[in-house]
Amino acid sequence: MSLKIRMARGGRRNLPFYRIVVTDSRSPRDGNFIEKVGTYNPMLSNDNAERVTLNKERIQYWLSQGAIPSERVNIFLAKAGLTEAVPYVESPKKSAPKAKAIERVREKAEKIEKAKAAEEKAKADAEEAKRAAAEEAAKPAEEPAAEAPAEAAAEALAEGETPTA
Repeated sequence: MSLKIRMARGGRRNLPFYRIVVTDSRSPRDGNFIEKVGTYNPMLSNDNAERVTLNKERIQYWLSQGAIPSERVNIFLAKAGLTEAVPYVESPKKSAPKAKAIERVREKAEKIEKAKAAEEKAKADAEEAKRAAAEEAAKPAEEPAAEAPAEAAAEALAEGETPTA
């Protein structure tokens, strides 16, 4: 017989009250139980000491006998220091994204990645152009600007034309 430590609901509509019980795993939620080992009253505030009451000695005994706590009861027991906290991972298959949604997310990530790459390339090109312009400005001019019109006049005379001022 496999044992479970779980909650059995009591109280009336809109006023829940739970007993923490040790029961056979095959019995219904509110059915027969072996022993009541605590209570849980969700209507009380979180800092109220009577919100969760546990009989620690009996819970230790049933845990040593192989009883397995439910997820919620395990949280209560971990807060009381009776068991180690099991990480709670909520990942229901029903609400998981479907294939089309996954594809859209992947495409969006690719677009963002391409945009970042293009932006980085544009920045690199701008910096390279800036460097090239700075190098051009730093280079000494090979021919002074004043000599250029004189050379043009000399060429015109050589060809037999009249130089224009």
